[in-house]
Amino acid sequence: MKFVLSLAALAALSLACASTSESAATHKSVAEAPPQAQPAWAMNATIIEACSCPMFCQCYFNTQPASHPGCCPPGADPKDAPRYCRFNNAYHVNHGSYGATKLDGAKFWAAGDLGGDFSKGEFGWVVVHFDPSVTPEQREGLKVAMGALYPVKWGSFTVGADYPIEWNATRDRAQARLDGGKAGEVVLKKNQGMSEDPIVIKNLRYWGAPRNDGFVLMANEVETYKATDKPYEFKGTNGFMITVDLSSKDYDG
Repeated sequence: MKFVLSLAALAALSLACASTSESAATHKSVAEAPPQAQPAWAMNATIIEACSCPMFCQCYFNTQPASHPGCCPPGADPKDAPRYCRFNNAYHVNHGSYGATKLDGAKFWAAGDLGGDFSKGEFGWVVVHFDPSVTPEQREGLKVAMGALYPVKWGSFTVGADYPIEWNATRDRAQARLDGGKAGEVVLKKNQGMSEDPIVIKNLRYWGAPRNDGFVLMANEVETYKATDKPYEFKGTNGFMITVDLSSKDYDG
């Protein structure tokens, strides 16, 4: 599948638009600026992830998400339930770097909807929030790493307001809150297996990550996102934890 525009490219575009009011006298235009080599980077991060699909999210095996009850846009067939995958991902960087900048401990959040059909590599919308403690230099590195992790085209990409992010995880339970839960929340509980060990799906690719430690299945008690004009909440649907590992060396050449 060929993807048209990466998350990092969209982020760079939004930053470029935001900077157009700056003085042209003190900044060279993009056409005049000499090309600069991107710093080497690496990121190992654990994600608390939940979405609206039933357990386990079929988006990892299909080009359409699950159908959902609810009716109906004008002219739609009432028997044809809408398809969407509305998600909340809370990230904690275990260790990483972007040039000389350490990424260790950085927390950020992504919420959105993959849309109803992503067979062409085109997805719905996403909003990214950073914890206020994440520095500007760290944000640049995280955007680059996220562009490699999710090499897709978004219909809408937004960097939203900064909010404090609470992120806590154990073997049996995981919880993340955006602005104390006022903007978003994910609570996961371990699915019971044959023993007390977690149920883990191995040898399944997570987006553009070359390595992961497996999908630790943990259905959500709640996943909600409220910092939007399209708020949503789901209970008892898909959830998991996963640790991904990637670096610029994986994508060079």
